[in-house]
Amino acid sequence: MNLDPETDLTFTRILNAPRAILWACWTTPEHIKQFFVPKPNGVDACEIDLRVGGRFNTVMNVDGKQIANEGVYLDVVNGERLVFTDTYTEGWKPASDPFMTAIVEFSDDGQGGTIYTATARHRTAEACKMHKDMGFFDGWGTVATQLEAYAKSLS
Repeated sequence: MNLDPETDLTFTRILNAPRAILWACWTTPEHIKQFFVPKPNGVDACEIDLRVGGRFNTVMNVDGKQIANEGVYLDVVNGERLVFTDTYTEGWKPASDPFMTAIVEFSDDGQGGTIYTATARHRTAEACKMHKDMGFFDGWGTVATQLEAYAKSLS
């Protein structure tokens, strides 16, 4: 994948948890609620239809405000990659104000952990800058830390 520094944000981290457990965390609504947004915020609801074109909907609770986010999966490679976007909702209905496409990739690190890469692709440089200024690296980094801790609790 060729990343565009004007529109893409990405980071890679080794998580001390098996890839299969991390995959289960990312593909099960009950697990998503445990790590998907930085605490003390949370996820009140999650719906997953894990297939290309299937829904990935969340209702986040941020500072007491509920934020609904509806999207679809664009690519699902079992145990390796999830690509989802808010550009469309289920049934390929275009969203009125899309924000980004996310790519989450998992590979074995050869020592029992997982190489975890999270990428956010944006339609414009302005949207990318806004996401960076909102705290992409801190926020998504915190989510990765929460994911690792939660996954280890399931091991």
